[in-house]
Amino acid sequence: MSSSDKLALTLLLLALPLALVAALVSGPVSIDLGAALTQGWRSESSDAVILWQLRLPRALLAILVGAALGMGGAAMQGMLRNPLAEPALLGVSSGAALAAILLLYYGSALQASWGSAWQSGWLLPALAIAGAFSAVGCVWLLAGRGAGAGQLVLAGVAINAFLSALMALALNYAPSLFAMQEIVFWLLGSLANRGWDQLLLALPFVLLGAILLFSARNYLRALSLGEDSAASLGYRGRRYPLSILLGIAAAVGAAVAVAGTIGFIGLVVPHLMRPLVGQDPGRLLWTSALAGALLLLLADILVVNFVGAQELRIGAVTAFIGAPFFFWLIVSARRGQQL
Repeated sequence: MSSSDKLALTLLLLALPLALVAALVSGPVSIDLGAALTQGWRSESSDAVILWQLRLPRALLAILVGAALGMGGAAMQGMLRNPLAEPALLGVSSGAALAAILLLYYGSALQASWGSAWQSGWLLPALAIAGAFSAVGCVWLLAGRGAGAGQLVLAGVAINAFLSALMALALNYAPSLFAMQEIVFWLLGSLANRGWDQLLLALPFVLLGAILLFSARNYLRALSLGEDSAASLGYRGRRYPLSILLGIAAAVGAAVAVAGTIGFIGLVVPHLMRPLVGQDPGRLLWTSALAGALLLLLADILVVNFVGAQELRIGAVTAFIGAPFFFWLIVSARRGQQL
């Protein structure tokens, strides 16, 4: 790793706490951050309530979700050896989204039987996490024993297309305009109105996913040499691919469950971090987690400072960030070919 790469990673480490402070002081209402911190979360002052109950959990959730998406994208690209792969390719996001849509679709019917769970707000993310695991399980079964990267991609595309069709069907037969609007807004992704309950629900799943992915980092390094080379180094069987798939399902599924579908983080961030770690898939996991957390937190700061009749959806912001990056990537590739 060159000195410039080390400097870039050091700046990245320093930027995250600075962005967190910026997120805590961002918003339509100005607060005294120092006073709110010293008063503590039990204080009933307006500054303390805004900080501890609104801005802090939202900022921490942005960090958690961004880290999960960045880390999941790096693991997916390393396992499939495809720089254009992302967790949505295997239906993780679609499985979580479909489960949430079905809950929103049949919400009025379920509210009577699941009253306490519905009111607490954890039923939707819990079912979305279950949907993510179900989608990955279907991909795993469809790919079959001894499936390679190509078979996993084909199985993921098939499951993802089927789940997308079911989501379109649910939208088409939405019981009311309000239900359709709620579903569409959830699909666009948002961190608004999220609190400690959503953060604490997603945290153990993201940590479980991180443990599974980091335990397979040496397998990803061996896999970069090819499947045959990885097998010759002792990485045979389905244990390591299954560990990666379950890790992605846990981390990304929990992120989608609490924040909706947020695109481009898992696709763009590993591209940006790969040159800094010398193309090492193992180190790319933690650097992508760090950069994903920073990118989503900065995007949320932009969202809360955007003045409009309705809050801008963070999924739209990340799409605006991601699309120009790929335009630049294509132009750079064309210039390289001409030279």
